[in-house]
Amino acid sequence: MDVKFERLALGFVAALTLLVSSSAGAAEPALSPRPFQFVLQNGLQVVVVPDRRAPVVSQMLWFKTGAADDPPGLSGMAHFFEHMMFRGTKSVPGEGFLHAIARNGGEANAFTTHDTTVFFERIAKDRLRLAMHLEADRMQHLELTDAGVATERDVVLAERRQRIDNDPEAEISEQAAAALHLSHPYGRPVIGWADEVRRIGRAEAEDYYRRHFAPNNAILVVVGDVSPDEVRAQAEAEYGQFPARELLARAEYAQPPRLGETRLAIVHRNVKVPYFLRLYRVPSYAQASLGRAEALEVLAHLLGGDHNAVLYRRLVLERRIATDVAVGYDGYARDAGVFSISARPRPGVGLETLERAIDEIVGYYLGHQPARADLVRAKKQLVAETVFRQDNPFETASVFGRTLAVGLTVQDVTQWPQRIQAMSGEAVRKAASALVKREAVTATLSPGR
Repeated sequence: MDVKFERLALGFVAALTLLVSSSAGAAEPALSPRPFQFVLQNGLQVVVVPDRRAPVVSQMLWFKTGAADDPPGLSGMAHFFEHMMFRGTKSVPGEGFLHAIARNGGEANAFTTHDTTVFFERIAKDRLRLAMHLEADRMQHLELTDAGVATERDVVLAERRQRIDNDPEAEISEQAAAALHLSHPYGRPVIGWADEVRRIGRAEAEDYYRRHFAPNNAILVVVGDVSPDEVRAQAEAEYGQFPARELLARAEYAQPPRLGETRLAIVHRNVKVPYFLRLYRVPSYAQASLGRAEALEVLAHLLGGDHNAVLYRRLVLERRIATDVAVGYDGYARDAGVFSISARPRPGVGLETLERAIDEIVGYYLGHQPARADLVRAKKQLVAETVFRQDNPFETASVFGRTLAVGLTVQDVTQWPQRIQAMSGEAVRKAASALVKREAVTATLSPGR
């Protein structure tokens, strides 16, 4: 079941107006409609973003528990529960949850991160209460049997074999993340290490469920053709009937200092094309001083956001030493974020040549501001993506959920486009200072026996 902004009342013309005014440095127009927030008596946080354009609604339930909260020796527990929550309750047994949603014309899915476990449905507005009823039921009454746990454990192990163990690039990414975070739990894969997943039993599952899957450990985000009053009444009727639970306190982990770069060189018989990967440990939105995370976001987009970005332009189009380049900033985390650069060399080009070229370009920004044209384009594209995502209720619900789940606020969502547009070349240069080898893992994957 795997697959991490406030809705604007803007049509296509208004979206273009926003982009033009942004690129010219004008003030951003007010975001509308505004989100509404309230908290049920049992501690469930609720965010409602009305959108009257279609008679549908998206519901996302964000539990503030993820792979970082897996019990010692039981990595993969949060992801395992992403699966288990579809195993059924006494009143809705087996695959009844998915069947009920489908019969009513909806769709449902889920995903897990290091900090969250998330469930979502998209359904007609007059079926929202049904979706709430089903979610509330499995939040409180999930059936955990020995047979059910064993079956889903095998499903997770099969998923791991398919997605990780049979994909050398996924394997090297997993190994690089483990090396990057040292003893911090962000170094454990969300899907879990296979030998630890095998240890998950019913007793361990029951304890985790009881301590984490509770209304006072969740954020409900509803986006669509509803009013805040409608959502409040239905949420109180369905989720509000269950009491808060005593939660397992979230551990505060130290992030051990890195004293130098880590390098991994892996040779794999199933690899046909060499692969370069670098991960930097950098501040997240939850950690960074105001504007620093946004500057890293701009830097990532400037370097690798599209085919006009600096790395792609220089390495793929001009020097023709790479076939593709990708850059990303994963900043929505309670603890450290990750800035990633990956690339594949053209046939006949060595990984060492490719790495030197990447280092040269990244190193330039440690001491120089980006070219104005590159900076303007990156900021404009980020704001544009924000605007056009407003047509996707899942994206709207996602950004509110992921922001609140790591301890930030609704204002951090609604003000994000203005903060991006305010990023100066000097702010981006300062943010680039986080991209140092001491805080990095460099991994290469090569063909071989």
